[in-house]
Amino acid sequence: MNGTEINTEIRIEPQAEAHRHPPIHEISEEPHSVTITRSGILHQQANQRGKSGLRRVLTYGTFDLLHYGHIRLLQQAAALGDYLVVALSTDEFNALKGKKSFYSYNVRKEMLEAIRYVDLVIPENSWEQKATDVETFQIDTVCMGSDWENDPRFESLRDICQVQYLNRTPGISTSDIKTSLKG
Repeated sequence: MNGTEINTEIRIEPQAEAHRHPPIHEISEEPHSVTITRSGILHQQANQRGKSGLRRVLTYGTFDLLHYGHIRLLQQAAALGDYLVVALSTDEFNALKGKKSFYSYNVRKEMLEAIRYVDLVIPENSWEQKATDVETFQIDTVCMGSDWENDPRFESLRDICQVQYLNRTPGISTSDIKTSLKG
């Protein structure tokens, strides 16, 4: 879902749907490029980390065959801060990793955007983009499932943000679902 680009001060009225974040009612008087997310939270690329007062969390994944383990991971990730960014693997990036998703990137993105814990979904196009994502979205904490612990692609981020690993939900995984559907 694309946001609305504006370059002036705005007021946001509270959304009808319940969300875990209160809306931000005012922004700086300086002109900024602002995207209004479905939750009513502002993403300001011109903003400096911490200026908004929000603790921003980032996680990565494919989120194919969405299941309760994914939901629990997103819930735990959201609990680490105030604003959750999900970097969703694109179909092209999955192909580079030798993976094929059942659902297309756009469908997976739409499903994630419908989850109340998620504030913003961005594309994950490569392994190398992680440090850039942390800087661009002013991330305080990157979190991943515990199966990624000690992976240098995430450990290398410790110089610029916190890195936290969350326990997987026992008894459920996309791989297990795919295996059980085959036979």
